[in-house]
Amino acid sequence: MQAGNQPLFISKTNHMKFTIIGGAGHISKIIVENLLQGGQQVTTVARDPKHVEELVAKGAKAAIGSVEDVTFLTKAFAGADVVYTMVPPNFAAADWLGWISQQGKNYAEAIKANGVKYVVNLSSVGGHLPAGAGPISGLHAVEQALNALADVNVRHLRPGYFYQNLLSNIDLAKKMNIIGANFGAADFRLVMTTPADIAEVATEELLLHKFSGHSVKYIASDERTTDDIARVLGESIGKPDLRWVIFGDEDARNAMVTAGLSLEAAKNYAEMNKGLRTGIVLEDYWKHRPASLQKTKLEDFAKTFAQVYNQDEVPVH
Repeated sequence: MQAGNQPLFISKTNHMKFTIIGGAGHISKIIVENLLQGGQQVTTVARDPKHVEELVAKGAKAAIGSVEDVTFLTKAFAGADVVYTMVPPNFAAADWLGWISQQGKNYAEAIKANGVKYVVNLSSVGGHLPAGAGPISGLHAVEQALNALADVNVRHLRPGYFYQNLLSNIDLAKKMNIIGANFGAADFRLVMTTPADIAEVATEELLLHKFSGHSVKYIASDERTTDDIARVLGESIGKPDLRWVIFGDEDARNAMVTAGLSLEAAKNYAEMNKGLRTGIVLEDYWKHRPASLQKTKLEDFAKTFAQVYNQDEVPVH
């Protein structure tokens, strides 16, 4: 299965109807484009019509509304053979975990109302944890809400840490010659991936929908120590002595607030990173590690890191 601008080979007799949440997002947009290239009927769900104008021009149908609105979701899921669910970010939520959990209930209600039989749900490594993993524990609640549906086949995709999250370290790299987070160690390996690789796997799962019952699939592109991450990224920007520094949990939280995150979001992200450091977030991944990794390696991402490093401003991801 190929992603991006490369055409997908799909049987002309295998046309189905798909509803994709978050069509304007980095992952969902690629999924929609892949499905359209294969001649599928796609409804892309978004809050702002301007964000999906490009997809509509390519043949997608837009469903404009909020994932907080069950009535809207029920209409958006109508007639779909397969639905792709994900929870969009909401950094303004006073109770972020509660908000994430509620979206799972909303999706489940809309899926049940329409008798949808196949669901591909974007979760995360650590999705097995009901607590102690920050926003990931909210995604655990989403998994549970979907798993409570009778006679619905659900595949939970649990990708690793996004390479793109490392871009938040660029200011530190420029000013202090360090990068880091409140996780890491000499023997710690971070499981990483990228939206393009996730979209490729998700597209295949949606099109083939060979899964039954409730199942999990881990997605990873590379597994590297934090020292190795610092070395590779450092070499890409001409700083071979770039170091990875392990911050304290409180320091990491305060730094995120200073960078502009709400206290609620920063608190949850710091907890997630602590879960990475203690090993609980990745414990199930190592027990069920995928037989093969996806194509985008750390060295590939390092080229992006260097490009952004050499720009005046760091883009928001």
